[in-house]
This record gives sequence, structure tokens and C-alpha cells, in this order.
Amino acid sequence: MRLRDAEDRDIAGIAAIYNDAVLNTTAIWNDAVVDAANRKAWHADRLRLGYPVLVAVDAADTVIGYASFGDWRAFDGYRHTVEHSVYVRSDQRGGGIGRALMLALIDRARQIGKHVMVAGIEAGNTPSIRLHESLGFRETGLLPQVGTKFGRWLDLAFLQLILDDRINPDGPQANG
Repeated sequence: MRLRDAEDRDIAGIAAIYNDAVLNTTAIWNDAVVDAANRKAWHADRLRLGYPVLVAVDAADTVIGYASFGDWRAFDGYRHTVEHSVYVRSDQRGGGIGRALMLALIDRARQIGKHVMVAGIEAGNTPSIRLHESLGFRETGLLPQVGTKFGRWLDLAFLQLILDDRINPDGPQANG
């Protein structure tokens, strides 16, 4: 397995993983699947904003996972905070791909000067919550019954990782 920046040739693999999550998990709270054009536009938008889209690929260069981050909220005061997404192909989960993608995303967020990374995770997704906690994320909130999928209410857990030790939001990190 190796990680690299996503390219146009990866769009079909990204869409397939996304659609599997839509149809079979509570990781994505959408009901409709997407086509390659949708994911291509999403990819282009992330790149236009200066945000990464990373893929994990196997020896045959087939996408087995992907990850990205984007603005947490679209107001100036949140400009130092991003929310991320990580998805791994269903037959590849539990093998460290999600961890590798997360570590790369955290590094990219630090490189572009972000201060906080937020995770919004369905509260019953214990493996994802444990992975985030193992990487230093702390649970900071729980919103009961804010979503629905598969005929039941879903709770949203928020976790966050502080990426640097800046004292002043627009200044350098405290330890230089």
C-alpha cells in the first residue's frame, strides 16, 4: 500500500468507495449515490481551495482508500479549522489504511497552517472513534439524534485535534 495525491484516474475508485459507504454504512449521512462527474467536481473543488485529496493504492495502483479535508464552517472566524473525511474500501478495513491516511492528512493540515482538525463521527462507530483517539483526538461533544439513516436516529460525536501550539491565531507557533 502506498499513499499519493489523487488524480483523475482515481475518481471511479473514490466514487465506488463513497457509494458503498452511502449504501451500507452510517459513515455518510446521504441516501443517494453519486456518479464519477460528482466526485470529479468535488475533487476539483478541494484542489481549488488548496486542500488535499489523498488516495491509498495497492500494488496494482487500485484505490483502496481515500481522505480529504475542507473548511469546517464557511465563516472567516473558522479559517484555521478543517473537518476531514477518511474512507477505506470495505474489504480493506482494519489493516492500517485509515491510520496511514489520517497521519498524512494531519501532516498536510499542519503544512498549510491549520490549527484544529475536527471529526464528525456517528457515535456508534467505535472503531473510527478509537482510531481518532489513538491519534490524539479528544471527544468534545455529542449531538443526540441529529441525523437519520436506515430508519433510525443517529447521534453525532465531535472529536478534535489541536494541530499546533500557536497563542495568536495569526502568528507563528509558540515553539517556533
